[in-house]
Amino acid sequence: MAADPAATASPVFSCRGVHYAYHDRFPALAGVTFDVAPGERVALLGANGCGKSTLLKVLSGLLFPTAGSVAAFGRPLTEDALEDEQFSRAFRSRVGIVFQNSDAQLFTPTVAEEVAFGCLQLGLGRDETRARTADVLAMLGIADLAERAPFQLSAGQKKKVALASVLVMNPDVLLFDEPTAALDPRTQRWLTDLVIELGDTGKTIVLATHDLGELELLADRALVFAEDHTLVADAAPAEILADRDLLLSVNLIHARTRLPGR
Repeated sequence: MAADPAATASPVFSCRGVHYAYHDRFPALAGVTFDVAPGERVALLGANGCGKSTLLKVLSGLLFPTAGSVAAFGRPLTEDALEDEQFSRAFRSRVGIVFQNSDAQLFTPTVAEEVAFGCLQLGLGRDETRARTADVLAMLGIADLAERAPFQLSAGQKKKVALASVLVMNPDVLLFDEPTAALDPRTQRWLTDLVIELGDTGKTIVLATHDLGELELLADRALVFAEDHTLVADAAPAEILADRDLLLSVNLIHARTRLPGR
């Protein structure tokens, strides 16, 4: 039997004993160790404040561990590494992050400029950038918003624009922080289906979520964080969902919660 390419390839991310504390006083991650293989879809589970969002920022090179190490694509992911223009350009083109709060991500005068910004920062020509922008706006069904100001849009429209600003660069890795938070049911369904479709195309996906009902569709694997910021479980979604005591202990469910299909 042929070997699984994902099993033999170098990890996309490799975290070893990662700690992070805000202002060196407020712990957010405490000794976290795991790998993410190419093409994996990994869900981060845990109560609010357990460190999921912080971990996504570490993986995206926006924060750096106060102790421990992170490697990306086989190279250390450090402040010094990202000061190297060649490494930084390659990393930023391969890893995209979609924040929970779209307002934190959108800042240009128009939607078209927002979507084009990353391509221009990476040095793509204006013609290619214009073509990519038009393609991704059409793909997400928001071409009619191109000249609108992002701050005038609904929450669902803002989420689509934020996603377009990442997808336009065609990254290998997509990081999502609570992608369906604050969206209406129809937009939640649309975004869930899109994440699944992106995973099916071979993208590596790491997403923080509280949505246990969609977990088995969204992820191949789940990492569970306790409220003391430690990683307490790493298993297939079905195994995590079957462990009611674990879910109670990390404050993902309460005693009366009925899990879908269980």
